[in-house]
Amino acid sequence: MARGPSKHRPLFHVLVLAAGFVSGGLLTQVARHFLPAGAVKEFLTTGVTPSVGPLTIDLIILKFGVGPVALDVSLLSLLGVLIAYLIARSLF
Repeated sequence: MARGPSKHRPLFHVLVLAAGFVSGGLLTQVARHFLPAGAVKEFLTTGVTPSVGPLTIDLIILKFGVGPVALDVSLLSLLGVLIAYLIARSLF
């Protein structure tokens, strides 16, 4: 049974993306802490932070709020995703 160009399930791709963003976020925080102030530090660690929320959900019996949820995307975060992808591709 052919499943298309990808032989892995969507959960695999989500896990690779999550691992990439976590490792990229770790790289970003290390660079923010240890790199000296300058153009390189600004270039590598400046990110875009889209956010959603807060979202209030009212189910009459139960009311709760979710958020705000934000994602900090920098060049090092994208590098982490690329590295996670290359490692996953070479292993599987």
